[in-house]
Amino acid sequence: MNHSFGSDNHSGVAPEIMKAIVNSNLDFQIAYGEDEFTAQAEKIFKRDFGPQTEVFFVFNGTGANILALKAMTNSYNSIICAVSAHINADECGAPEKLTGCKLIAIPATDGKVSVADVERELRGFGFQHHSQPKVLSISQPTELGTLYTPAEIKALTDLMHNHNCYIHIDGSRISNASESLNLPIREFTSDLGVDAISFGGTKNGLLIGEAVVFFNRELANNFLYIRKQAAQLFSKNRFIAAQFIAYLEDGLNIRLAAHSNKMANYLESSLLGIPQVVVSRAVQTNAVFAILPADISSKLRERHYFYVWDEDLNEVRWMCSFNTKTEDIDLFIKDLKNLVLK
Repeated sequence: MNHSFGSDNHSGVAPEIMKAIVNSNLDFQIAYGEDEFTAQAEKIFKRDFGPQTEVFFVFNGTGANILALKAMTNSYNSIICAVSAHINADECGAPEKLTGCKLIAIPATDGKVSVADVERELRGFGFQHHSQPKVLSISQPTELGTLYTPAEIKALTDLMHNHNCYIHIDGSRISNASESLNLPIREFTSDLGVDAISFGGTKNGLLIGEAVVFFNRELANNFLYIRKQAAQLFSKNRFIAAQFIAYLEDGLNIRLAAHSNKMANYLESSLLGIPQVVVSRAVQTNAVFAILPADISSKLRERHYFYVWDEDLNEVRWMCSFNTKTEDIDLFIKDLKNLVLK
């Protein structure tokens, strides 16, 4: 496959990350997270997010989301999320199956839920016939590449805490959010009272592994057992931890995200002047959504890999990655213009 605009998951591994994996392979280490690399990675998370932080490494993003939510709930609880949320639309019912909780998917504007819409679902407390609300899960960035402001996150966090509930962030692209907001991740997560995040990396240059990060330490009390039961404990955990050391130690995650965000902005600007193409969402991170004629998009997909997001509107999604090049975009735009002019 040539360059793909289908997903930032289609990209390879950043050279710095691959080097870190190789370097962690040079000696024997104790298994199951008892190694030196895991200890060092834990220190970096505490440095970046505060001494109360507890971090656990897992294989993938779905696992991170499910296990974080499992630690925050009982099976009689409900989890509120946007209708477009990954946990609702793209995880095959796994959150409901493995937590036992009811997902309540609510409307979202540009991928974001509002305080008013969340508050409408915070009802039935103490009523034995009603699933008990416990967690709001939001995505930062959203599945549409848009961003919650720190003020919006704070308002949602305060709302949930005022009802003795929690807030979780699906942060599969959280470094892209940080770079776009020009804020350390801490300033729109732990500093605002967020209880837990799924901290992503594989969409931004890692080979394998995500992190479940608790800022509310009490939620981490039984997580070792939850992770083990869910088959998300990696025996050679050092190979995940070593990646996060390289990723976070000196800001590599932000540099990689800055490039993918920049490429998305370059792609958006390159679409200007093509009347058949309408950018349909605000480009705030590394995703570009656009509406164009179906016959043009189908022919373009013969040459370039990408997905149709909304078949009714023929809205497509073009994702940029840490290793997307301007020449990749130039060729894409050239082919698009040639199809438009036919």
